[in-house]
Amino acid sequence: MSGAEDVSADQYDVVIVGSGAGGGMAAYQLTKAGLKCVLLEAGDWYDTAKDSKWLEWGYDAAHRGASREPMGGGGFDAVVGGWTVEGEPYSCAAGTEFKWFRSRMLGGRTNTWGRIALRNGPYDFKPHSRDGKGFDWPISYEDLAPYYDRTEELIGVFGSVEEMENLPDGKYQPPPAPRCYERLVQKACGTLKIPCIPSRLAILTQPKGERPACHYVAQCGRGCRMGSNFSSPAVLLYPALQTGNLEIRCNAMAREVKTGPDGLATGVAYVDKKTGETVEVRGRTVVLAASACETARLLLNSRSERNPKGLANSSGMVGKYLMDTVMSDVTGWVPAMMDLPAHNEDGVGGMHLYMPWWKYKEQARGELPFSRGYHIEFDGGRRGMPGPGLLSGAEGLLGGGYGAQLKEKSRRLYGSFVSFHGRGEMIPNEQSYCEIDEKAVDRWGIPVLKFHFAWSEEEVQMARHMQTTFQEIVKAAGGTVIESYGAEERWGIAAGGQGIHEVGGARMGSDAKTSVLNEHCQAWDCRNLFVADGAPFVSLADKNPTLTILALAWRTSEYVASQMKTGRA
Repeated sequence: MSGAEDVSADQYDVVIVGSGAGGGMAAYQLTKAGLKCVLLEAGDWYDTAKDSKWLEWGYDAAHRGASREPMGGGGFDAVVGGWTVEGEPYSCAAGTEFKWFRSRMLGGRTNTWGRIALRNGPYDFKPHSRDGKGFDWPISYEDLAPYYDRTEELIGVFGSVEEMENLPDGKYQPPPAPRCYERLVQKACGTLKIPCIPSRLAILTQPKGERPACHYVAQCGRGCRMGSNFSSPAVLLYPALQTGNLEIRCNAMAREVKTGPDGLATGVAYVDKKTGETVEVRGRTVVLAASACETARLLLNSRSERNPKGLANSSGMVGKYLMDTVMSDVTGWVPAMMDLPAHNEDGVGGMHLYMPWWKYKEQARGELPFSRGYHIEFDGGRRGMPGPGLLSGAEGLLGGGYGAQLKEKSRRLYGSFVSFHGRGEMIPNEQSYCEIDEKAVDRWGIPVLKFHFAWSEEEVQMARHMQTTFQEIVKAAGGTVIESYGAEERWGIAAGGQGIHEVGGARMGSDAKTSVLNEHCQAWDCRNLFVADGAPFVSLADKNPTLTILALAWRTSEYVASQMKTGRA
């Protein structure tokens, strides 16, 4: 790698790369501890209070809010980045499909995520001990539980106490009442003995400090001007700035972690995207929270004579055991929801109910062809006009038509569709990893990633079970399946990365020979280097990863602060 052209005059206590869930939490905790921090963000500034478009009408957006490339979002969504980022390519090995979503804005994906805040359970930290597959984490649920408590209380999460197997309850605000279609689905699930309980979302239903309760604009993906939902800028970064201990540098594309003759990190070299110049910012400690794959890329690109395979990679594990959520979908048409009088189905920007995994006993008896679980998310009702695909799917039931006939058909069908989305656990495998593509660089001359990815038969069978279950729910609700992927060879399983839950690539462990980080997310090979995003994950449970990223980053930051005070980091 080329040397830095300009060295920042100041030296900080901590250099943080990334401003999303992990980077935001690190900045919040470390500045509160009195440490001087600089945070590098590859994207531009984003102010949730000024830049969000939460009260704009969708039809006022360009192309009426249709999905747009390369951004990947639609209308007024707070998406800068997406599946395709101009000047930032990546590649996939032959026969591999992996979709890499990247955010280029302050706060990263926390501006648009679904805010589903689920704790990993005891089984999720020790999966290998339970079924002999994958790997165990070097920490237990009990180690992280206090940080889950504190995180939920800080960001605000609604939910309910259920005392279910491997679904730890948390510190919750009251959940919102279910909508009409959600009650109908809940009733159908009851006949099938599938639990359907209040969701657990990082959205306030009661005021918290200066943050008001959500008042049901239901536009969370656009960014919340009031800070009623959780995002890194609103809840973590702005308070961190108020300490006077944080500097944020936007449009700073990290190139490599710099090290000294003793092998310790000395700072980070980045490209100033506005000028094209390379700058080195120095720090006593470095915390990487650039997202799992970006962190792996940064470590692999931090090559030196001392670290020819990349920094913190003596084990050869950087980039390995990449995971994403197993996904498959079904949409049903439910006649009971047709021709209803107009009524208000507003609510939070997401589901009010969901279905957690419920078949642990069947798995223990060996009755299922896969080893891990999935939960079910669903949406529908009167929160959007039916699209052409849904109308054509129901055409054989109500007949076709054009003009006035089509409008009348749309009115009758409005609110009568429900879509089910499975979110399942992938078991890590050796065929899923990322590496440096030696033949390609981005617009700043930084080598890019090449992905290898493969689902195992475990995940394929899980997707098949999802399809069967969703169709059973639709039928139990008196509906008809109109969109299903069950006829496909791999049961509609989405491409790797499409879940936008990619984790792994710098996993934690208790052995330096088989892991990148220790139980504190501290690099075995470089004691003043830490990772605070999804890269340390050893497994990816069926629970969405953001809450665990936040709690783990809090735990890591607490350790960083203690080590720096004693001079050991």
